[in-house]
Order: sequence, then C-alpha cells, then structure tokens
Amino acid sequence: TAERTMLSFVVGTNRFNYRVAGIALRDGHVLVCREDDDDWVMLPGGRVEMGEPTTTALVREIAEELHSTAEIGALVFTVENFFLHDGVQFHELAAYYRIELPEAFPFPSTGVAFETMDEGHRLRFEWVPLAGAGLRQRNLLPPWMIDRLADLPATTQHLVLREDRR
Repeated sequence: TAERTMLSFVVGTNRFNYRVAGIALRDGHVLVCREDDDDWVMLPGGRVEMGEPTTTALVREIAEELHSTAEIGALVFTVENFFLHDGVQFHELAAYYRIELPEAFPFPSTGVAFETMDEGHRLRFEWVPLAGAGLRQRNLLPPWMIDRLADLPATTQHLVLREDRR
C-alpha cells in the first residue's frame, strides 16, 4: 500500500494542520465527536492527506470513524484558523461540508449514537440539539462554529480567525 502522509506537521513551536469536517444535521441536531476523555467535542472529520482532495478526505474519514458512507454536500466554510491548544500554536486550514448520513445511521434521543476505536483513540459520536446550551456545555470546538450551525450560510464563507482555546 502507498504511504499515507497527513498534512499536519511541526515547525519550531508551531503546528500546521489541514483538516476537513462534516456538518451532519438531523431533526434540529448536529453530530459531534468526543475523542477519548477530552473536555471538548468536534465535528466528525480529520486530516487531509498529501495529494487528496478535501471531499475524498471527508469520505475516507467518515468511513474510518463512523463506519458509514456519507453524501458530501455543499462546502459551507473554508477557514484559516490560528489558535493555541495545549501550549501549541496552531495554523489550521479547514474545509467544512454539509454531509448526509444514511437514514439507518443511529439517531438516539439521548446519549452516544456510535462508538469506535480509531488510531488508538476511543471516539464517541452524539447528536446534540442546535437549540439551547448543549453545544456550549459540551464545549464544541472551534467555538466560532456554535453560533453559526443554527443558521448556515447559503453560499460558502471564507473565514480568517484568531482565537485562544486554552
């Protein structure tokens, strides 16, 4: 098999990261992922590999993490994000797409919808209501996404953000 090169690397005290994520919405809920016992959640997705288009990377990540297919929809956000996380300064480029999961993908009213191991990490996926404080209580990262999920733009938005996570 060909060697896989994730586009995430360290330069001095900084880390560059190229990420893709899916916005899966169902009945006023969004699917989020908690890795291990992190005190935050994120949208499902992962790192883009060298030579890989973002849509291909997202299909691969959904298959690896959710053991599911996904229909990739519109590109909602492209983001240049600069943030500090666990003492490391990140420069992250990210693409966020709408995705549709199969109707058979679990949608429990509460609790974990799907759990798996991926690259030695325990991943737990949960549907969280867009309304109310659920996303803030679960500490969705990046934090700018919380308010934008309830009213996604009709056309792609490009954002340049500087934020301090920790």
